[in-house]
Amino acid sequence: MITLLTGTKGSGKTKKLIALIADAAAASAGHVICVEQKDALRYDVKTNVRLVSTDDYAVSGYDAFYGILAGLCAGDHDITDILVDATLRIGSRDMDELAAFLSKVNALSEKTDVKFTFTVSTETENIPASVKEFCELA
Repeated sequence: MITLLTGTKGSGKTKKLIALIADAAAASAGHVICVEQKDALRYDVKTNVRLVSTDDYAVSGYDAFYGILAGLCAGDHDITDILVDATLRIGSRDMDELAAFLSKVNALSEKTDVKFTFTVSTETENIPASVKEFCELA
C-alpha cells in the first residue's frame, strides 16, 4: 500500500509524517524506517525508528531511490513501514518519472507487504491519474 501526503511547501506534510512515524512505531511488531534527503528529522523521530539519509548514500534520481528502498526491504524482512520525506527532492519533479517510480514501489509493496508513505510537495490536482489509481492520497 502506498500513501501520498501532498500539499505545497509549508502546508504541514512533514509534521503529519512525523505523527505517522510515531503511530507506526507504536503499532508495529516489526521495524519502521524513515527515509529523508538529509538528517533534519533526527530529533523528531524516536530512536526505535531507523533513520536513513539518502545524501549519505549519494542517492539521487528515481532509479537509485527505488534501489535503496528495495535494498532495505531485501535486507530486513521485518520491515512493516517505510515513510519518506521530500520525495521530489530525492527523485525529481517530473510527474511522469514519479508515476513510473511509484508503480515499481507499488509492486514492491505488494511483494513485501511493506506500507509506504511519501510526502510530495505539490497540489493533489498535479498528481497524475496513473498514480492516483494505486495510491491513497492523504
